[in-house]
Amino acid sequence: MTPEPLEQAQNVARQVLANVRSDQLNLETPCSDWNVGQLIDHLIGAQYWARDGVRGQEMTETGEGSSSGDYVAAFDQIASESLAAFSEDGALERVVNPGFGDMPAAALMGMASTDTFTHSWDLARATGQNTDLAPELASALLEQSRRSIQDAFRSEDGRMFGLEQPAPEDATPADQLAAFLGRRL
Repeated sequence: MTPEPLEQAQNVARQVLANVRSDQLNLETPCSDWNVGQLIDHLIGAQYWARDGVRGQEMTETGEGSSSGDYVAAFDQIASESLAAFSEDGALERVVNPGFGDMPAAALMGMASTDTFTHSWDLARATGQNTDLAPELASALLEQSRRSIQDAFRSEDGRMFGLEQPAPEDATPADQLAAFLGRRL
């Protein structure tokens, strides 16, 4: 196994981030608790979480405030570091604890890939960009999510995942993934 899905998700995120304008930072997003700026901060923070989680380090950086600066450069830097951490010899064979229990590092990489991709969809949706993102990757992440996300992880408030939402039959794989993870299309 390689960190290729994470790298692909990061590439999608970077493309979406590059098209977010500073005058869009206060727009609402499909994540009801966050506006565009806060979602960018989270997207960057998730890269710190993944990097530190796979290395077995305590997370000290959160990404908070990243959207007030050059958020594309901030994302590029930490995404590169996160990908490098997952690419280290033996990294994906480790057992890690990203803050809520032991798990295989490969599972952490899957979570980071899905989180990065899905929040890229959220940003694209919020800023009027095309949400038909990386169809092959979206399909793979949807299949992985269907296997790993249990109903116990879902709630009305979407603390972990929202309730699955309907998707039209002709929905793109990225839209299907978003709906599966609780986003209204």
